[in-house]
Amino acid sequence: MASSVSGTEEVRVSALTPLKLVGLVCVFLALCLDIGAVLSPAWVTAYNQYYLSLWESCWKPVNSDTWQCNTTLETDWQIATLALLLGGAALILFSFLVALVSVCVGSRSRCYRPVAVLLSAAVVLQVCSLVLYTIKFIETVSLRINHEFNWGYGLAWGATIFSFGGAILYCLNPKNYEDYY
Repeated sequence: MASSVSGTEEVRVSALTPLKLVGLVCVFLALCLDIGAVLSPAWVTAYNQYYLSLWESCWKPVNSDTWQCNTTLETDWQIATLALLLGGAALILFSFLVALVSVCVGSRSRCYRPVAVLLSAAVVLQVCSLVLYTIKFIETVSLRINHEFNWGYGLAWGATIFSFGGAILYCLNPKNYEDYY
């Protein structure tokens, strides 16, 4: 925070507000969680006999120690899920870079709205991908054993929630709050 004193009057240059700093942290966490979700081998698991990721589906025959895997990029819904999730992750990355550059350059208030719009669009894409994944998985994959949505799927929801939080924090009117800091 820079300040200059002229006589008895003090003029302050606007500093980064704590809300925007928390928003930047939310965007960073969303980006990290998205990377983990995309790379995760476990979106759906069924004991030690089956797992499904965004990239492959693997199962272990009952009397065998080897896993058999197929690519998941053959069905439309799995490709659409991956495309929507990667699109959301790209928007989160871009919004993080815009927010980070605006903090470093000092043009913060002009970048609040674009970052909020990018994050909102990312939230829409990611919610669509996760709902599509759930519905189409339940509709098309028939497992004879109990299955559960696992940590990769949870990371994707976590990224979506942090993106939503960042979007809300960047939507707050900076003119009303910066004066207090």
